[in-house]
Amino acid sequence: MTAMPNTVDRATFQAELDKLRTREKAHTRESDAIAAARRRLPMVEMDPTTPLVGPNGPTTLLDAFEGRKQLIVYYFMWYPGRPAPEQCEGCTWNNTQVTELSYVHSRDITYAVFCQGPYEESARYHQFMDWKMPWYSARDSLDTLLAGRQINLMHLICYVRDGDRVFETYWTNYRGVEAVDFNYTLMDLTVYGRQEPWEDSPAGWPQGVVDGTRVDGRPTAQWSRLAAGRSDDLGNTGGEPPAARSTGCCH
Repeated sequence: MTAMPNTVDRATFQAELDKLRTREKAHTRESDAIAAARRRLPMVEMDPTTPLVGPNGPTTLLDAFEGRKQLIVYYFMWYPGRPAPEQCEGCTWNNTQVTELSYVHSRDITYAVFCQGPYEESARYHQFMDWKMPWYSARDSLDTLLAGRQINLMHLICYVRDGDRVFETYWTNYRGVEAVDFNYTLMDLTVYGRQEPWEDSPAGWPQGVVDGTRVDGRPTAQWSRLAAGRSDDLGNTGGEPPAARSTGCCH
């Protein structure tokens, strides 16, 4: 049997929860303070003409703003020439959760994905997954856009523009990209958490989920697309062997 918490009366339960709530509220206030510090960071100017490839062909970093003041970019890991089941499970997990963009649009913010692979095959993946967010290839501009950061690693980068001038204001990677992930946030509220081996959990708690972003050899969200009859043919073959893949998609 799976281990369970101790059973107590309602008053005892509420007393323990109240103690935890004090810590939760302190965490919320600290998160607000960190966000305030983030808003006070300096920024670095970018070349607004940095080339991208989008659905209508060559375009630029400035164009990716879609006329809005701010831009949030998810840098999607990509393995050129590999089939859909071998593409990044972490990036797939994260971006499957990005559905309704009207809320960020209402604050004059565009959310877009800059794939780190070629446009044609990655755009087929975007279509297969039935994602609606803007999708570009940044493959030929990664040295400029990621400037000293690891290529083919998931990144979230924020930009602001002043007319035709573009500035980078913030970036994060690894678990920082959980900003777009509500599933882990919900799991963290439950008694068993994410059920992953690294978590600090009581003895007997289930922790057997080693790769929770894949099921039966595919990124988890691909299965519902296949069941709906969508094609996962990316029009590619060969490419980088799986053994040579980076592990940078891990949370």
